[in-house]
Amino acid sequence: MSEYTVVALDAMGGDNAPGEMVKGAVDAINQNKNIKVILVGKEDVINKELAYYTYPKEQLDIQNATEIIETAEHPVAAIKRKKDSSMVVGLHLVKDGAADAFVSAGNSGALLTGGLGIVGRIRGIERAPFGTLFPVKSGVALLADSGANVDCRASHLVQFAKMGSIYMEKVVGIKNPRVAIVNVGAEEEKGNALVKETMPLLKECKDINFIGSIEARNIPNGDADVIVCDGFVGNVILKLYEGLASTLVSVIKGGLMSTLRSKIGAALALPALKKTLKAFDASEYGGAPLLGLKGLVVKTHGSAKAGEVRNTIFQCVTFKEQQINELIRDNIVIEKKKED
Repeated sequence: MSEYTVVALDAMGGDNAPGEMVKGAVDAINQNKNIKVILVGKEDVINKELAYYTYPKEQLDIQNATEIIETAEHPVAAIKRKKDSSMVVGLHLVKDGAADAFVSAGNSGALLTGGLGIVGRIRGIERAPFGTLFPVKSGVALLADSGANVDCRASHLVQFAKMGSIYMEKVVGIKNPRVAIVNVGAEEEKGNALVKETMPLLKECKDINFIGSIEARNIPNGDADVIVCDGFVGNVILKLYEGLASTLVSVIKGGLMSTLRSKIGAALALPALKKTLKAFDASEYGGAPLLGLKGLVVKTHGSAKAGEVRNTIFQCVTFKEQQINELIRDNIVIEKKKED
């Protein structure tokens, strides 16, 4: 592997492709000379977009791919049928060692299917969760799983907790991150069968800082750094979180513009308000990596714009520099072998 962190980017995936994907890639390499981006997709379309920008040519390559996996396509069928799609070609770049990471805003199910089938899980990892960073009052927290595995066993959640702890400590820099399991109450006897089975297993884990249950209403306050749940619950939490944040911003803006007096107050408060709202913008924290794969695969929002794409590319650099996959393999898989 070169001295660069090489990130393959699905230039054709997402609602705003290819324009925002290309712009995000250009912004990333213009800001960091140690990144190389491989734009994967229709070469003529990508070149047309690149013509608008100035950038270091040695830090950007194009990998032609003639097909596109659409958002509404069936994930398994699309991965099998469209071998020359930007997603399949990009995933193979990671599998073959030509790229350190693959980033896509495209079909989530197809990315999960392709990530598991093409890149593959680290041996001993039972399930690969989406680990999504999202803003909380105290900074940022990680939700695992945020949608990859809607049905889970207790052993899966334990691995999610361990992988999430490694990610938060090494990528985000939170020492001894607090781990909590999503529950309908703080009391240990509460919860469904999965939570009740998982709780004692997490309490026995000596390599994580498990603090018990967390109710959904306490998540935004930052009461835990790693939020553990199955992908069904996690996806509901994430979508509600994003929808509520968007609605609140809209309501606040509407209120500030409703009268002349409020407009004057808004003008005075605008700098502080912008700073606060930016801290609660999920796009500031990059995408959601599939934790536990042999290579790094990251999903960004389907509506991702250049800023989120750029931040996700930067996130890949930290992931590589901190050797997250190696830490997961050495600290989770080896421990599992000892238990067996």
